[in-house]
Amino acid sequence: MANRPDERHLLITGGAGFVGANLAVALAERHPSWQVTAFDNLYRRGSELNLPRLDAAGVRFVKGDVRELEGLQRLPSIDALVECSAEPSALTGVDGQTSYAFESNLVGAYHCLELARRDRAQMLFLSTSRVYPVAALAALKLNQTPTRFELAANQQLTGASPAGIAESFPLEGARTLYGTTKLAAEMLITEYAEMFGLQTVINRCGVIAGPWQMGKVDQGVFAHWLIAHHFGLPLSYIGYDGSGRQVRDLLHIEDLIELVNDQLQRPDHWNGVTANVGGGLGVSLSLKETTEICRELTGREIEIKRAEEDRPGDVAVYISDCAKLNALTNWRPQRDARTILSDINDWIRANEAMIRATLVDN
Repeated sequence: MANRPDERHLLITGGAGFVGANLAVALAERHPSWQVTAFDNLYRRGSELNLPRLDAAGVRFVKGDVRELEGLQRLPSIDALVECSAEPSALTGVDGQTSYAFESNLVGAYHCLELARRDRAQMLFLSTSRVYPVAALAALKLNQTPTRFELAANQQLTGASPAGIAESFPLEGARTLYGTTKLAAEMLITEYAEMFGLQTVINRCGVIAGPWQMGKVDQGVFAHWLIAHHFGLPLSYIGYDGSGRQVRDLLHIEDLIELVNDQLQRPDHWNGVTANVGGGLGVSLSLKETTEICRELTGREIEIKRAEEDRPGDVAVYISDCAKLNALTNWRPQRDARTILSDINDWIRANEAMIRATLVDN
């Protein structure tokens, strides 16, 4: 690496997005001697709202697109790269439009690897739990409570248990275009690490949530649920008989920041790791449970419609089994599910006009 650890140049691709911008701001504040650059094409609505935050934190913003290698190659030498850029919707490609997800998620990862190879830089890749196949997840045995589905004991598939899905879960089968491009990028990263000696970390993240997430129905569901309650927007329980019992684990963005900060500072310890990163069973919610917390936090009750037809790529339960990660570090999520929703709600209340103009009136 070109600089001493206290003088590092850190590049965050997708650096004006929810995860990237929060990472950039927090790491710049934690490490004043680091040069932090956020690289983003501002494709996603609301990403432009993060630019003043980046500027105030001393983060250099460069508008560019990971789909174009030349723009990345014009950047000065870097010491570490956190690859956050992606088209993250699980519904990507359902309408037949596949090129952006492929080029952004896979070609973009390749271009980031080429930049990391140029500078012998450490590369952290934010992957996704969507790498696990839909049909296999949908076939898991479930128990049902009044508010949620739960993974039953004695699952037939390796890597599945009441604690969630582990990295040993079988990878055969379709997994959405989003998940496929991210898994392909993981494989490419592994090859580059072997061929060129790059230091790499792959974090298979579950749902990440927190302030500054411009939530939509197909990505950022917990922020979307709170925004809908705050502004009185329509919501539906989609699939699974419209019961709202489908479950996801969630991780506060600040907890993710703490983990990434450790991974950047201990590259030798984390080198070559591919691990699930999430809140686990202890930090999980069903949509029905989320609705009740949203009603309590906002003081507003809206009708939740029922759409019984299942949505493509959806599964009843996904919980991250983080036993592999937990064996490597003392890091654990510090914020529970209610705290995550409360922090999002506080952000919405403090930025009501901005959120209305960005997500409600458009």
